[in-house]
Amino acid sequence: MAAMLEARDIHCGYDGVPVIHGLSLEVNEGEIVAIIGANGAGKSTTMRTICGLMHPDRGQILFQGEDISRLPASETIRKGISYIPEARRLFPRLTVLENLELGAFTEKDRSVVEERLSEVFSLFPKLKDRLHQTAETMSGGEQQMCAIARGLMSGPKLLMLDELSLGLMPSLVEKVFEAVTAINEKGITVLLVEQLVQEALEIADRGYVLQTGRLVHSGTARELLDSPEVRRAYMGM
Repeated sequence: MAAMLEARDIHCGYDGVPVIHGLSLEVNEGEIVAIIGANGAGKSTTMRTICGLMHPDRGQILFQGEDISRLPASETIRKGISYIPEARRLFPRLTVLENLELGAFTEKDRSVVEERLSEVFSLFPKLKDRLHQTAETMSGGEQQMCAIARGLMSGPKLLMLDELSLGLMPSLVEKVFEAVTAINEKGITVLLVEQLVQEALEIADRGYVLQTGRLVHSGTARELLDSPEVRRAYMGM
């Protein structure tokens, strides 16, 4: 069976400065796959390239067998890829409801939008209580819930999550990762970037380790958790 997402020998960078050097990875339907590595490893650049916010200089990105390497983000979201960027990027002065409805901009059927709202409220009940509150007035954890929920409003096949734990109190990190597992159990494939390596690998099926834009390790989550090199370099063990 072909992978849902496949990146083949991707090279990309900014203003002629290379950041990703020959990266290849794949994500199969139904999986949670983690991309881990230190700051500056190229994790977010990889995500931005997959979703169409930037394009590879060389290489190919396939989604459900279709070449999406040159598609803009506005088109990849219509294909079923939803990207939740680092630092959430909500519209701060819009309400929770307005942020969520913007996430469903590709859907014209109001009944489908209402159904998706119901689904995200079942996942994040607190958002229903904050429905008419502006995003800027919510806590960091609530904003992260809203960002994930907004990403789900497009009805994605693949949900891409960039640094979920950033800026969250430790007590909230566990809840956010539990939400990712619940989303995956509903049939949504997940690709996530995370600096909290142990926490990410504990919920993932497989993982890729990036170092200065190059793939240095890959394997099942258990193999990476048990790797002395990964434990020493990324978990302080």
